[in-house]
Amino acid sequence: MTSTFATCDLCDAYKNDASGAFRVLPPVFRNYGAVRRFCGPVVTVKCFEDNSSVKAAVESVGYEETPVGRVGKVLVVDGGGSLRCALLGGNLAAGAARNGWAGVVIDGCVRDVSELAALDLGICALASMPLPTEKRGQGHHDVVLQIQGVWVRPGDWLYADEDGIVIAANRLI
Repeated sequence: MTSTFATCDLCDAYKNDASGAFRVLPPVFRNYGAVRRFCGPVVTVKCFEDNSSVKAAVESVGYEETPVGRVGKVLVVDGGGSLRCALLGGNLAAGAARNGWAGVVIDGCVRDVSELAALDLGICALASMPLPTEKRGQGHHDVVLQIQGVWVRPGDWLYADEDGIVIAANRLI
């Protein structure tokens, strides 16, 4: 989805929201994809040092058809903040881009940084780490997550740009 928004403007508009419907992720994420500004409805995966569920997610259709057109979804991965191995690399990210995902946000690591930088996909993660995960077939999808102390639910809307990442209970723009 190509949208004109700025997370700073969203924060200005919703900074006094006391309902918990508007949340801001801490500034610990780095951009790795070619797309720096992306948004969309959230799909969640919870896994720890096993990217089997990430692989299954990015291999699925990454968009929704709506009355206003196709809307790319954003995969949010709770990797437990692990810095010991990468949950997303060039092959999986290329699959996400092919399948129409707007972006991937990982509370964990990525690898193949030069490949990620060439992809038409928003990618945010804590760090890069060349070591891959073990494949044990573990993980959960479509569950409520707590990313860096912030609640993220399936169906929330995520907005990311060069200034940061915000989460909203509903579409804001």
